[in-house]
Amino acid sequence: MLKNMAFGVALMAGSAQAAEVPKNVIFFIGDGMGPAYTTAYRYYQADSQVSQVTDTVFDRLLIGSASTFPHDETVVTDSAAGATALATGTKSYNGAIGVDAHKQPLDSMLVQAKSMGWHTGVIATSHVNHATPASFVAHADSRRNYQEIAEQFYSRRLKEDQPLVDLILGGGQRYFPMEQDQLGSKMVNWGYQYADKLTQLDSLTRLPALGLFAPKQLPYAVDSDQPKRLSAMVSTGLRLLSQSDTPFFLMVEGSLIDWCGHDNDIACAMKEMADFAGALEVAEAFAQERGDTLVVFTADHSTGGLTLGAGGEYRWEAEQVKQTGASLRTITDALLNQPQEQFPQILARFLGFELTQGELGELAKVSKEEEALRWKLASILSGHSYTGWTTSGHTAVDVPLGAMGPGSERFRGHLDNTEIAKALKQMIR
Repeated sequence: MLKNMAFGVALMAGSAQAAEVPKNVIFFIGDGMGPAYTTAYRYYQADSQVSQVTDTVFDRLLIGSASTFPHDETVVTDSAAGATALATGTKSYNGAIGVDAHKQPLDSMLVQAKSMGWHTGVIATSHVNHATPASFVAHADSRRNYQEIAEQFYSRRLKEDQPLVDLILGGGQRYFPMEQDQLGSKMVNWGYQYADKLTQLDSLTRLPALGLFAPKQLPYAVDSDQPKRLSAMVSTGLRLLSQSDTPFFLMVEGSLIDWCGHDNDIACAMKEMADFAGALEVAEAFAQERGDTLVVFTADHSTGGLTLGAGGEYRWEAEQVKQTGASLRTITDALLNQPQEQFPQILARFLGFELTQGELGELAKVSKEEEALRWKLASILSGHSYTGWTTSGHTAVDVPLGAMGPGSERFRGHLDNTEIAKALKQMIR
């Protein structure tokens, strides 16, 4: 009760200042990005050299924290329930997409923005019909109903002559096929400008725009020749959304931070964090120049139980993380079914340090079992940087909350994820 009263007082105090009402809202969600991820990124940027540690964009914008628990008693949320809470302001069950605990539809802040005449957009490094972006656009009993969710990106409209989502950038080509009379081709025929390669982002010149750059999720940044793909998509999105004087709401998800966390892959996670930070910096610069745009960042939950420092040692070696040049999945594929004598040569393509003979022997024992090999690699490479993990799943720790621009003071202190949504929805008018 006291917490809710304090939140109400903060909202009333904020409403007294006209400058608090933003014209545009950009909402960043780092999927799985608990506080250890933003901390690790700070030291990753500095190679663990104390003299080189500087604030990151997460430090500059940080003003609070958020709880993430779902509707039920499990305390630990999944991305669907977490995103539904962030999108609608209502708790739901794990797996829910834009529906409440009784499977009744909930309208998101994106839908509210469109009803107010705003332009809308979603950008993600996963497929765009994945849990987080889906919760801002669709209603589904299960997050696994990918095709049903994809169809709603086209079929849901508040007005017949206007799309619900004006800008869609990310992965998911397989769910929006371009064959005649299929979903993707229907959207293009209806009026969406389409690009299917990141190198074609500049070819998108107007809204509505649809850019799908992979069959499902985009490649991991650490494996990609375009590691700043989220930054590029956000730059394009802001260029298109700001072409007119129409207000806009844009949701941006750093989706694959979570996927790397599930694999306990610290090098993969830090490359995703670097791209997410770069994208947030693009929005930060946009908001600073404009003065009328609210930027908020948070996470839906934390993944993996990441800790900095492990094995009883008081240290964390970011330099070792930077010397890992591929995801665990890519390294595993290269080692699978290969003889042990080939391991050093293969690993030299991906690692800037050598493994011990004992470590090579441990890998050889599981070299014919893909999952066992990947987890053994995760253990060994995490050990080199003194990175700790508690799970391959999610945890219930509070997540960071940051904001800048008109209305940012409403996010100070500790909020529940539903309170973030309610504050944003109050400002979309």
